[in-house]
Amino acid sequence: MHPAYSVILFTTMSGAGYGLLTWLAYSVLVSEVVPLRPWPGVFAFGLALALISAGLLSSTLHLGRPERAWRAFSQWRSSWLSREGVLAVACYPVAGLFALLWVINPASPWFGLLAFVTAALAMATVYCTGMIYASLPTIRAWTSPQVVPVYMVLALFTGGILAGGLSAVLTGRVPAGLAIVELALLAAAFVLKSAYWNAVSAGTPIATAGSATGLASMGRVRPLDPPHSRPNYIMREMGYDIARKHADKLRDLMQIALFAVPAACFVLALVAPGSWVIAPLLVAAVSAGIGVLVERWLFFAEAEHVVMVFYGKDAV
Repeated sequence: MHPAYSVILFTTMSGAGYGLLTWLAYSVLVSEVVPLRPWPGVFAFGLALALISAGLLSSTLHLGRPERAWRAFSQWRSSWLSREGVLAVACYPVAGLFALLWVINPASPWFGLLAFVTAALAMATVYCTGMIYASLPTIRAWTSPQVVPVYMVLALFTGGILAGGLSAVLTGRVPAGLAIVELALLAAAFVLKSAYWNAVSAGTPIATAGSATGLASMGRVRPLDPPHSRPNYIMREMGYDIARKHADKLRDLMQIALFAVPAACFVLALVAPGSWVIAPLLVAAVSAGIGVLVERWLFFAEAEHVVMVFYGKDAV
């Protein structure tokens, strides 16, 4: 599949924003990560909602008719894309009320409930984003059971880096609980992504030229002539192919940037004195951002659509 940069930006930015909202709820319901004071709350909620909004707006750039995007909301009964949109919109007023109480009245009896509902809507939205791809049976790599968990774990992890950075700037330390959870999320993401790659590499094709034509019992089936004399839209969008050697190098880069560097940075942040704690978290944020972008680019670039059997692929 041809990687759509607008969708890559959408999933990375909005995922981090929803993850940060969840960590803000964690600060209320479990253990304080971001200080429960007005100005930290204003900055944290502003950053989270800005990332979510920028991501959602960037996703419309991939549409042929962006002005018709509102019509997708009517298909929530059957479309994961529509469900994502409905939940994303529903999250705004709840998160807004949560932010308002954070600033003016954190003692309110509604504060904890709004924190919980905000986190639930944020994670449900990320779940729907993952299901948009996991529900497509025509792309074997995306039907893997690891796809949705990877989206959710990486959203929580990237949001946690932002929450940790805010805590470091405001308090000069990173809460040990946050660092431990972040390292656990990294380990989970590494295991899930490794399992995903193994499953994709070892999986059986959805279709071959023989199974598509019903002629497999007669031997190897191949087209006599190409279906088109020159590349068309489907071939450009669905037939994007990346060389195996390049994919392997990018996988290595992603694992270093997304797993190894942030893990080392969080360990350093736990022992760094005073304001020095900010430096490793800044490095972790930049490195993880690069890692997630590469991970999402590979997610699209390595996917093969079954339609490519029609255009000459032996199996997909």
